Amino acid sequence: MSNSTRTRRHTYGGAEMITESMVVDVSQDWALACDLQERFMEVPHAKTQRLGYSARCRQMRALGGDCFTFLPLPGGRVGFAVADASGKGLPAALFIANVQSSLRTAALFAPDDPAAVVTAVNRQLYACSPPDRYATLLYGVFDENTRTLHYVNAGHNPAMVIRGRDAITWLEAGAPPVGFFADTVYEARAVQLNAADLIVAYTDGIVEATNAASDEWGVEGLLAAVTRCPVRQPDSIVRAAFAALDEFSGDNQTDDATIVAALVN
Repeated sequence: MSNSTRTRRHTYGGAEMITESMVVDVSQDWALACDLQERFMEVPHAKTQRLGYSARCRQMRALGGDCFTFLPLPGGRVGFAVADASGKGLPAALFIANVQSSLRTAALFAPDDPAAVVTAVNRQLYACSPPDRYATLLYGVFDENTRTLHYVNAGHNPAMVIRGRDAITWLEAGAPPVGFFADTVYEARAVQLNAADLIVAYTDGIVEATNAASDEWGVEGLLAAVTRCPVRQPDSIVRAAFAALDEFSGDNQTDDATIVAALVN
């Protein structure tokens, strides 16, 4: 951050008054904040043998309220999350940073209990946030020993588990977003996964994107892009989905947008 002083001269009834105002250049701070938010969402290099994953978050502005997180956990587990804070821009970015830090801390103490993790995140957010701030959150823990996914969907868009060509299991929401109510106790659900099952999670900026005719891309558009992808690998699926989204919307992004893809091996 750099400061400069600007001098202004004002004349009132023949008398001259000189005032000084401080001009603050925050461009460097802004760039550092953008870099920090991107670092919060780096995909870890270490991956389990039975789960490959990739993700991309593209904020509408330089900073935004979407996020994804991957957490290598003990006991052959990996946690993953996708979240969407209310609002946009800097306020949403600050709130979602709190979500991420709270989630990482809680997961250290309860690596095998996603319900306890989300309950702790909710209490932390409610205690330190304005009443109009909240976030939808999907948090899951995959156990590579059993290929079981335990997850909590706190008001988030239902993720999809694509099994083969046509069978889809939806990971529906079962509780309100985090930060809404102080005493919400979240419960986890479990789904048995098999080799070649594909998990796709996303934020509303993906499915609510519109074209020139104001038609929404919808879950149908996302599903079509995923199933048409010629390479069934997480990196390729994420790239293909964003390419199809941009083609549909004419590169007109109106909300933060995030996709997470995970393939069971």
